[in-house]
Amino acid sequence: MTPITNIFTLIERLESWFEKQRKGSFAVYGLIFTLLVVGIVLALFLYVSLAGYPRLDRDFFTGYASRIPEKAGILPAFLGTIWVLCLVAFISFPLGVAAGIHLEKYVQNDRLSRFLEVNILNLAGIPSVVYGLLGLQFFVRSMGLGESILAASLTLSLMVLPLVIISTREALRMVPNIHIEAAYALGASKWQTIWLQALPQALPGIVSGTVLAVSRAIGEAAPLLVIGALAFVPFAPASIFDYFTVLPVQIFFWLSKPQNSFLVNASAAILVLLSITLFLNLLAVGIRERWHKRIKS
Repeated sequence: MTPITNIFTLIERLESWFEKQRKGSFAVYGLIFTLLVVGIVLALFLYVSLAGYPRLDRDFFTGYASRIPEKAGILPAFLGTIWVLCLVAFISFPLGVAAGIHLEKYVQNDRLSRFLEVNILNLAGIPSVVYGLLGLQFFVRSMGLGESILAASLTLSLMVLPLVIISTREALRMVPNIHIEAAYALGASKWQTIWLQALPQALPGIVSGTVLAVSRAIGEAAPLLVIGALAFVPFAPASIFDYFTVLPVQIFFWLSKPQNSFLVNASAAILVLLSITLFLNLLAVGIRERWHKRIKS
């Protein structure tokens, strides 16, 4: 071997050694910061659990708003959350699925489709308070819905609609192309192929994406505060046109109080909200896993 060849071989070995060191250091740093974040989250959860768990009794779930912390409950906020949750799913699911099918199957890959796709992705990243301002002007004032459950649900539906559209398009892309071609070969029309072949196979992915989007919506307080959600509601909502409160707004209201008993109530309400969110996320994961197993089989 010539001296020049030896030099190049040495340089390659040094580069390989530095590359291994860099990858090893990155893995170590990644593990450290991951454990740090997980530790912080677990510490916060432990603190909230210790503070709020003793307050989780029957009176807390069936009680109404009260100026006395020990008598205050979350029944109006819990029912308001369920109302908003169901309405957001009812509004966003059909609109998002229809828009996703249209954009994925009917819009050609041209300048218009790229423009729509970029704007949908941008809408998915807009801060929630902006949707609150839009809902305040359009639904509350222009449409005259007032500070009602319907206005809140429409506002949150606008917020999660881009996420539902994106999940619908991604689920439709996961359908094997051979099934689509087989439907066309048997003489099915485009709509029959979508309705009878593509959509049933993509439905679990669409549903799981919608559940995740709705679970994000129920944890939002900023847009609901903007449109006028009340923090003190001494009655349970009976229709979509009633005044309302939800768990995030109730938590915000209790945290703003100086008494320590209200902080205990807020911790208990946080545990309830976390339980609802965890249930929805587990439901989405279960639907997705079952869908993947069916595809593999």
